[in-house]
Amino acid sequence: MSSSTLARDLTLYTLGRLLLVGAVTVVLVLFDVPLLVALAVAVVVGFPLGLLVFRGLNNRVTAGLAERGAERAATRDRLRAELRGEDSEE
Repeated sequence: MSSSTLARDLTLYTLGRLLLVGAVTVVLVLFDVPLLVALAVAVVVGFPLGLLVFRGLNNRVTAGLAERGAERAATRDRLRAELRGEDSEE
């Protein structure tokens, strides 16, 4: 997974979850719930609901972040080996 794909997926996932919170807020306000209360309830309900609704996108983001972390760890280990003066055998 490239970094541009990860960035796109992460952006879509974040926007989707925020839109879900916004939608829940609007629905609650339409039922005459005060705005701040509706927003608080929407955050508590919307974010866990987003885990279910955007499960596939969540899995792609998680996999991309894990891959990126592994690449960074490998780069860090290679640089540390070079600083110790060890030969890199790649």
